[in-house]
Amino acid sequence: MVPRHLPLTGAGPLRIALMLETDGPGGAETVLLQLAEELRRRGHDVLAVGPARGCGWLGGEFRVRGFSRATYDLRRPLDWKCLSQLTGLLRDHQVQVVHSHEFTMAVYGAAAARRAGARHVITMHGGRYYAERWRRRAALRWAVARSDALTAVSSATADEIRRTLGLARDAVRVVPNGIAFPRGKRATVRQELALRDDELLIVAIGNLYAVKGHITLLRALSALGTGAEAPAWRVAIAGRGEEEAALRAFASEAGIASRVHLLGFRSDVPDILAAADVFTMPSRSEGLPLALVEAMATALPIVASDVGGIPEVVTRDLEAVLVPPEDAARLAEAIRWLLRDASHRTALGAAAQRRAYRDFSVTTMGDAYESLYRGSASPGAALKPRSAMPAPDSSARRVVEHS
Repeated sequence: MVPRHLPLTGAGPLRIALMLETDGPGGAETVLLQLAEELRRRGHDVLAVGPARGCGWLGGEFRVRGFSRATYDLRRPLDWKCLSQLTGLLRDHQVQVVHSHEFTMAVYGAAAARRAGARHVITMHGGRYYAERWRRRAALRWAVARSDALTAVSSATADEIRRTLGLARDAVRVVPNGIAFPRGKRATVRQELALRDDELLIVAIGNLYAVKGHITLLRALSALGTGAEAPAWRVAIAGRGEEEAALRAFASEAGIASRVHLLGFRSDVPDILAAADVFTMPSRSEGLPLALVEAMATALPIVASDVGGIPEVVTRDLEAVLVPPEDAARLAEAIRWLLRDASHRTALGAAAQRRAYRDFSVTTMGDAYESLYRGSASPGAALKPRSAMPAPDSSARRVVEHS
């Protein structure tokens, strides 16, 4: 990867465009919002760029916070009009740095930033659909080669990108997601769910997709039992998605429906975490999950799958209990242990909170990206050739084709 620009010298404010192909609600969208607020706090001018045809959550959040916004209309995988639209809005706003998140904006952002004369930084959050087709891989390689920096939110995600695209080891930097630490009220959600003082609340945060492993969580909880000898527990899952009907059906068949609360989309995640006694993340795959860091900052004891970037975020048996993905028996064992042992819940939660405050603040994330924006970080290495994958040709069509 060879930078195309000289460093942006001086300590003055920058004009930065943050671009994402989706508009949430979700983890990457929340990271983008918090990064924008941190950059604005540092005096930078931030332009939020998102899809015109999305659900509108992220755009609405940017609007109420007073950010400048722009949208693009992507009608097909190869859309020249969209590329021209992006180039025009970058020029109109005199953007100096384009920070593109995830695959589609990485490719379109690289092309538009190049045409507009702006620096370009890519962040990949862990999605892998770019790897499914060689044209997507070729398009992303093209974008990486014409960008000033490529980052991943975890070492696991960085290793996957290097392996899939055939990049040299130092071509991908790791910048962990950072958060503005949540402050919630414990009583609010507990009152909403009519929890008794002796009932322990297990919480999971994540959209209801199969990859999040919520069905494994319900299988584990069904193994805890509901008799007098079982711990008094309830579970609340915040998120929306296609698995809702299947989760409700399983809970009913397993006889635990009265203990299972599917909350749907919620904007009060800090209150949900504050109401919890145990946090679970039974995912099959993850990059660096924002909800996990939020749970750590809330001092919750955590049981999570040993996948992706999760073991980079928490130390096994010190800051969380890690179990194999899709292993309901091991998950049940870990949850049962924490429900019965208040001292271990406290110890795990305190250690996780210390780690979150040390390593995953939005300030730390802002420092890393600001350095990349100005070009003061080490530029990294060039792409490593790999004969199994032909390099993209120089035609403009191959620049943005990714279908």
